[in-house]
Amino acid sequence: MKNIAMKLFFCVLCLGLLAAPVMAGEINLSAAASLKDVLNELSDTYVKDNPGVTFMKNYGASGAVAKQIENGAPADLFLSANVKWMDHLKEKKVVDVKSVTTFAYNSVVFVGKPELKVAGLKDLVKLNKIAIGSPKSVPAGQYAEEALKKAGVEKDLEKKLVMAKDVRECLMYADRGEVDGAFVYKTDAELMAKNVKILFAVPQELYERVTYPMALTMAGSKKAEAAAFFKFLQSDKAKKILEKYGFVVR
Repeated sequence: MKNIAMKLFFCVLCLGLLAAPVMAGEINLSAAASLKDVLNELSDTYVKDNPGVTFMKNYGASGAVAKQIENGAPADLFLSANVKWMDHLKEKKVVDVKSVTTFAYNSVVFVGKPELKVAGLKDLVKLNKIAIGSPKSVPAGQYAEEALKKAGVEKDLEKKLVMAKDVRECLMYADRGEVDGAFVYKTDAELMAKNVKILFAVPQELYERVTYPMALTMAGSKKAEAAAFFKFLQSDKAKKILEKYGFVVR
């Protein structure tokens, strides 16, 4: 009887192991603020198929997040809103260079109150306050600054610019009426704008294409669960979710 009981115990144990999720553990995800909503859905979708996995998420301006990772903040994956900050971490040997790939694309638009008669960059001189992500750390601000320079209106607008810590804060300023308008990503404007609308798209020829590179960090490259989620982010299922949020995947 004792032998039979032991055999039954081991059978139940083996069945339990087979039924357990393939990947289990914590994944530290660090990403640009503009990816927050889509990454939340992507991670939730992933957890449904891998219930043993949990996420610790850190969203913010790409430059600020990159600096945190550089200074030792726990991170398994990094998703930036421009190539600059990914290159920065590559130089610091913090990310696995072989894993770097493009996650998605976006574009820059200008939002403001519906009644504003603004149709292009040169019309912005009529406004008093314009929100822009701080170009020192916010890629959306860097793209906007590049466009203003190429359009020849940077000097005319420099005293009108209100710096924000990230692109979501830009949109918040505009929605609250604290500024006349703001430079934000198209995806954020379509997803979150309440009291403002897109007044015009910033011409693509005036700034580098908004590219979101992603990579495993050196720590993440050693974690099977992080590598598995990284692979999922490149799947057709993930791309459909990205497109639902307005991102371009090719």
